[in-house]
Amino acid sequence: MIREYLKLARSFNAILTGISPVMGAIAMEQYNIFTLLILFLIGFFGHTFGFVFNDIIDYNIDKTSEEISDRPLLSGTISLRNAWIFAIISLIIPFIIAFYIAYQSGIYFPIILLVFSALSIALYDLISKKIPFMDIFVAIGVFLFIMYGASTQVSSLSEITPIAWLVCILGSVQVLFMQIVAGGFKDIENDFKKGARTGAIKLGVRIQDGKLRVSSAFQGVAFGIQFIDIVLVFLPYFIIKGFTKFTAFTYIQWLLLTIIAILMFFLSYKLLHMETFNRKTARKYIGSHYMVNFCIVPIMLMSLNPWAGLLMFFPGLGFILSNLILHGTLLQPKTM
Repeated sequence: MIREYLKLARSFNAILTGISPVMGAIAMEQYNIFTLLILFLIGFFGHTFGFVFNDIIDYNIDKTSEEISDRPLLSGTISLRNAWIFAIISLIIPFIIAFYIAYQSGIYFPIILLVFSALSIALYDLISKKIPFMDIFVAIGVFLFIMYGASTQVSSLSEITPIAWLVCILGSVQVLFMQIVAGGFKDIENDFKKGARTGAIKLGVRIQDGKLRVSSAFQGVAFGIQFIDIVLVFLPYFIIKGFTKFTAFTYIQWLLLTIIAILMFFLSYKLLHMETFNRKTARKYIGSHYMVNFCIVPIMLMSLNPWAGLLMFFPGLGFILSNLILHGTLLQPKTM
């Protein structure tokens, strides 16, 4: 049964969301392992709430799709009642931990950021299939999630450093790609049949006579978001003090970021130019992109502390292990 709850929680990318507040803290040069672990738990359970609540809300739309029938609510291994209980518990736990952190520090304003992050994610879950481009609420939720991690290290928002603000923005941009492009694309077949009003459908992605039609507008959005992502990750090397002093290590970072950028565009191209829609293949490209894309912020943060680079391995490792244990695949989570 634990296996089914891990599937429901979308454990394949839970580490990525879990690390979101951790990234905020590291951007504020907090490196205490216990502190970062506590923030990770807030991120992990926040992730769980968001995805379980989403599955509950989308149940009636998703239940006719054979492609995602492995999801516990659709397969019947977890009831709607138990899913609600799981979602509520997953929402309560982060706030208990957040109040513990606030009590220890005497600073309570970060909890407000956490509240609005949860509200933003919940709002997305409620309206995402009804109104296009509501993915912006997920981006806002993640922005606030990362900002929460950064704010736990200061006594007021005015003390948040420029690099921490930039990490928040980068997280939001990456989420926009995963939601609008990857998320909208992988669900296009069922969403199109059910008349859902997602960003991908609004931008002209269609499946007609068994053929996949990807509009120029959708491709423009996909590549445009990634271009912004790459520009932003290079930005601190030119405008933020502490990053502008170029060393041999800086050029190694640039080389790594350039390789990652090329891989991101390559995987996106392969995804968007599938002649026939195949969800299994799409999940493979999306999973690969997911692991590659996440590496850019940890590489950038290595300018603050080289050990920050280790963070790039955890989401990918968690993604692969979760898939192997829960689904018997490497890059294709069946509950994606």
